[in-house]
Amino acid sequence: MSVKKLTCLDCGQINRVPVDRLDAGPKCGTCGADLMPGKAVELDWTTLQKAARNDEVPLVVDFWAPWCGPCKMMGPEFSKAAGTLRTRARLVKLNTEDFPKSGQTYGIRGIPTMIRFVGGREAARQSGAMRADQIIGWVG
Repeated sequence: MSVKKLTCLDCGQINRVPVDRLDAGPKCGTCGADLMPGKAVELDWTTLQKAARNDEVPLVVDFWAPWCGPCKMMGPEFSKAAGTLRTRARLVKLNTEDFPKSGQTYGIRGIPTMIRFVGGREAARQSGAMRADQIIGWVG
């Protein structure tokens, strides 16, 4: 049976989930949180680092800030895309104002910037606001 590693976005625990159960609402074995929530989840720096390094399901991170107009416009679109991509990827957000080292760590020059991580590596990057359908197409 094939399994995928997923970091719980609530408690940070790494879970192993059978691939055929990814669309069945898998829960964290430690805290019971939904591992494939189908909504954009706000992360802290530590959880992002762990998930980006360990997750075997695509993790799409929206690096944003509350003062950024394009970020505010893209927020609802990012959430819509998260619902559509529920079984294929997890969409998360990181406030670059709360975690300023994220810009330096990931070489972010402008926001919003999305980075897709797969299997511990950056697989793709996109800067600028996008509509939900564009995000879904970009994630693949």
